[in-house]
Amino acid sequence: QVQLVESGGGLVQAGGSLRLSCAASPSTFSIHAGGWYRQAPGKQRELVAPISTYGSTNYADSVKGRFTMSRDNAKNTMYLQMMSLKPEDTAVYYCQADIKIGDYTYSYWGQGTQVTVSS
Repeated sequence: QVQLVESGGGLVQAGGSLRLSCAASPSTFSIHAGGWYRQAPGKQRELVAPISTYGSTNYADSVKGRFTMSRDNAKNTMYLQMMSLKPEDTAVYYCQADIKIGDYTYSYWGQGTQVTVSS
């Protein structure tokens, strides 16, 4: 059974940094397209940073210049490097990935990791 395993969340002061990881398990399954989402209390889940099959990325205006998404194809892992964190970045962060199994591509979600930024 394929899973996305997230790690790296936590509590940080404003201006600090965190790096989130999202690994496909078992690691033999390759992540194609995907992205990082976040959901703050009382708000809808929003797309923070998508990544295409070819590795091109994009960012929500609210995180542009502060967050960097990357993917390590050898480890089948996606990362979200977050810098200059603000209290409004506080949310549960989820990764999503499209994984090809045989002739079909399936969408998977990570379990979510809490990021809390204190002022």
